[in-house]
Amino acid sequence: MSLLFTSFWRAASYCFLPRVIVGSFLPLVLMMAVVVGLGYVYWEPSVAYVTQWMQSTDLTQSVLNWMDSVGWSGLSSVVAPLIIIFAFTPLVVVATLLLVAGFMTPAMVGLVVDRRFSYLIKRGSSHFWGSIVWSVSSTLLAIVMLVVSIPLWFIPPLILLVPPLIWGWLTYRVFAYDALSEHASAHERQTIFQRHRFNLLTMGVVSGYLGAAPSLLWASGAIFIVMAPVLVPLAIWIYTLVLAFSSLWFAHYCLAVLDNMRQTSPDRVSATALQLDAEDLQDLRDTNRL
Repeated sequence: MSLLFTSFWRAASYCFLPRVIVGSFLPLVLMMAVVVGLGYVYWEPSVAYVTQWMQSTDLTQSVLNWMDSVGWSGLSSVVAPLIIIFAFTPLVVVATLLLVAGFMTPAMVGLVVDRRFSYLIKRGSSHFWGSIVWSVSSTLLAIVMLVVSIPLWFIPPLILLVPPLIWGWLTYRVFAYDALSEHASAHERQTIFQRHRFNLLTMGVVSGYLGAAPSLLWASGAIFIVMAPVLVPLAIWIYTLVLAFSSLWFAHYCLAVLDNMRQTSPDRVSATALQLDAEDLQDLRDTNRL
């Protein structure tokens, strides 16, 4: 349990490193680049298409005529741009976060390795596509468990326990696998998953609750539309920082467990004993020579 808390505070301290802070702003830069590029190419045709669709639909045309009759003619001209913004912003944000998540986790694991575990031998055989297959299969299995557990959600206490446990399981499966994919063999990874399942699940649940924090800003952005340009980027930045923290937490914990397991493995003990025997034999030979 001490390793769990030690890894937590190590991960929190790493979040103040310039490399992590700069990386946390990457989604904002990517989102702005994507929005500017798409807007330059598709903005005017999209506004024209939505405006034409609104004028050809009786319901929307009635709403526009009512807005003109009450003196809101200026607002009617911005309805089409607002529809486009609200329709495409979630898609751009989700695509950006998925792209960053795919590159941030390996970067955070590499940071921990460089600073603490550079001596660990790489025994993993998993590559990029192996990680993708593992993540997708785990996600599909988590979705199946969520669907099957829906009847339990109608029991008041279980609605607060079942979904977080499932998402916590998914989180630890993905993050722990990514943390160990390069350095741990398949047997070592399975052993760590079995021996430390409770701690890994706890880390996954805590990370899941931390990841839900930006949802409050998303909801605020939907309620207070005027503040959306500020709240949406802030929510993306917080989500990315939580993602970086979770990656660091699992990297610190899993690599420390792997290092301890190798230090106390029977193979290492046997090798050390053989080395000591060889040294004693050499000392005996030197003594006989004297």
